[in-house]
Amino acid sequence: MSAHPENTHVSHTFAALAKSDAQLAPLADHHYAKAVSAERVEAAKAGLEKSGFKVHVVENRGEAFNTIKNLIPAGASVNNAHSTSLEEIGFVTYLKGETAWNNVHATILAESDPAKQVELRRTIGTTVDYYLTSVAAVTEDGKLAHGDLSGSKVGGVAFGAANVIVLAGANKIVKDEKEAFTRTTEFALPAESARARDAYGVPASALVHYEVLRSANPFTPGRIQVVLVKEALGY
Repeated sequence: MSAHPENTHVSHTFAALAKSDAQLAPLADHHYAKAVSAERVEAAKAGLEKSGFKVHVVENRGEAFNTIKNLIPAGASVNNAHSTSLEEIGFVTYLKGETAWNNVHATILAESDPAKQVELRRTIGTTVDYYLTSVAAVTEDGKLAHGDLSGSKVGGVAFGAANVIVLAGANKIVKDEKEAFTRTTEFALPAESARARDAYGVPASALVHYEVLRSANPFTPGRIQVVLVKEALGY
């Protein structure tokens, strides 16, 4: 496996949360936690490309890290949504160090006033040159589905950022849009709720915003690039 930085959030991987959180434990062996076959990865790649997305298929976490790193030019402004997948390949750890980019996420987190931090998330956070995120589901017919509570994630992906890089493990691949919603609500949301209980001390997360990207925007072709990994990542 290619080298990549350490994940400093190991307690928030799906496997760790399934052991530590009693509410998530029944999903520990769920098929949505497991990578699909190489054939289904190729089907998803073909579907996404037909929908106008640029796709990079890689073998493992290390290759995913290097691919994303090489896609972002020096001097670009960068922000990332919360993503267990990005944590697992070490990219969040990497962004906390010295890079060739302007990491606005660090600027946002440095703001201690809650109201001012929200404003920074709305302005510089969603309008960066490169926005890094993951999704809850990738369909074999070429759609991307994801959601969040605050709207900052879907806002940056839908329109705000100049470029978007989506990282998705092979466990995120589903048949179609209907199954994408099923995976989001019945698997990804319970897993994110477990993380929220541990990280923030709240009862659960919530799917307040839900977005399906059915094709690339015809006015900004190439804006969204998808890195598909032939391993299970995140939830």
